[in-house]
Amino acid sequence: MRKSPARARFAPRLRAAFVAVAIAAVSGTTLAGSPASAAVPGTGTTQFKGVNWADPRDNYADDYLHLSGLSLSDDYAQTYAKSSRIIEAFRANLGANTVRLPVNPYTVNGAYWKSYRAVIDAATARGFKVILSYWEGTGAQKDGFIDDPSTFWPMWDTVVKTYTGNRLVYFEPMNEPHGYTDSQWADIAAKWLATYPSVPRDRVFVSGAGYNDHVTSVCADPRLKGTYLSLHHYGFWKSYATYDQWVADLKERLGDCANRTVADEFGAPMTTGLDYDKPAPDNNSINFIQADTDTFRKLGMGSVYWPGLRTDDTYSIQTLTGTTARPWLATTNQSGADRLAWGWGRGRPVGH
Repeated sequence: MRKSPARARFAPRLRAAFVAVAIAAVSGTTLAGSPASAAVPGTGTTQFKGVNWADPRDNYADDYLHLSGLSLSDDYAQTYAKSSRIIEAFRANLGANTVRLPVNPYTVNGAYWKSYRAVIDAATARGFKVILSYWEGTGAQKDGFIDDPSTFWPMWDTVVKTYTGNRLVYFEPMNEPHGYTDSQWADIAAKWLATYPSVPRDRVFVSGAGYNDHVTSVCADPRLKGTYLSLHHYGFWKSYATYDQWVADLKERLGDCANRTVADEFGAPMTTGLDYDKPAPDNNSINFIQADTDTFRKLGMGSVYWPGLRTDDTYSIQTLTGTTARPWLATTNQSGADRLAWGWGRGRPVGH
């Protein structure tokens, strides 16, 4: 997720100096059968053309996740109807085919799970791929560690049991595991794979280490072979960089692993009037978006923009319109949408 200004001051490869609980290494598992509809990691990831749909609180919550445009008081049918319209709007306005959604133990292990499932079901019923990613809590819980293993694993038990049979659902064990060292995070990812051997590896996204800010370490770990990798990349990580510097920065974080990697978060201001279709060498955000989308296209990488929809976020490329009962979306920056399409291998050459 896009961090608060306070967090943005910290280097993206920040590591915790001390870990309270050592994570035992777990041996790898056998590659499970692959669904016919999925590309094999290692052959490119362009099938993923998506956006994040977020809680206004940046998905950090110590209670039910409340996605923008939905109501916690709605039942399954009401949530399904609203979600269906928002998913269709992502497709109509942006050409998206993938949505990334948060999960947490409060939501999955609680009563709201019955309604929250409608979001996932509505998306897959419309042919969307769905990436489900665990978000930690807020306050003292927002530290880059799994909040509580005693609720984390039962959460994934439920999610996996519910959606293993749906070939459009993908599992991302943890978003931005920055509390762990690279090797500790790889151990946890390996443990997740060993715990759920029924999940095909090409339906798992292993987050890059740190703030998902580099995939080189998880890519090199043989225990994680056959999975997709997820990278996050943001322009505010630097006060300014040229187009060429942003290209180099992205490639350094990818190493030689682009053919397994999806950038499942990247973003820049979309509600402030910037024109991403034209070069503007003095503007860091324009340099960043043009560099990222050009590089995604050139390397055959899928990407999932942050956020597709998040209320009151200047990065949001969609905004709610319509009524509460019948929501629809409008694009906040057409040039930004142009760049997404270009990165996804569509459209005409624009920008740099």
